[in-house]
Formats: sequence, C-alpha cells, structure tokens
Amino acid sequence: AQVRTRVLRARAVAAERRIDGKPADKRNARLTLAELARVARPDAAGHALLAAAMDRLGLSARAYAKVLRIARTLADLDGETGLRVQHIAEAIEYRLLDRHVAEAA
Repeated sequence: AQVRTRVLRARAVAAERRIDGKPADKRNARLTLAELARVARPDAAGHALLAAAMDRLGLSARAYAKVLRIARTLADLDGETGLRVQHIAEAIEYRLLDRHVAEAA
C-alpha cells in the first residue's frame, strides 16, 4: 500500500509537471529529448558522475537519456524537484543491471 501510494503520487507529479509554462501531461518515459533536458537536470555532483559513467562504461547517447529518465522518476518518487547525485547513481546501477541481464540472455 505504501509503495502504491508513492508511485501514484510520483505519476501525478509527472503528469502535472510544466515545461515552458505548459503542462507536460506525460510520463517520464514519454518525454522528448528536449523536454527531458528541461526537467532532468542533475546537480553538479550528479552531472560529474554521469559524465564519468558515460566515459568509463561507454554508455551511448540513448543510454544517457534512459539514465536521466530513470533518475527523474526516482526523484519524483522521493518527492524531489531536482535530480541529486543519489538519483543518478541509482539510475546508473539499474542501467548496468539491465545491460547484464541482456548479455546473459
């Protein structure tokens, strides 16, 4: 019940998010790259971590966008308006997990 409440709250936040003064009315997964750039700006530490991960792990531009989308969702679940380094770190972990699952298949 607690998790359900958090998820419903996060989905409501995403649906009510405004981009350039207009309601986005979209899930984070459906944001365009331009919209994502406006609503998923990591803090300085998060940006540095993401840049390092891109370099060390050889993540593609597509993976970069996926990490930001996941981080935005994690921030929404935490009730945060900005992306913090912990959201980026957790999103990178999920991306790596996804990569390992795909390689194992």
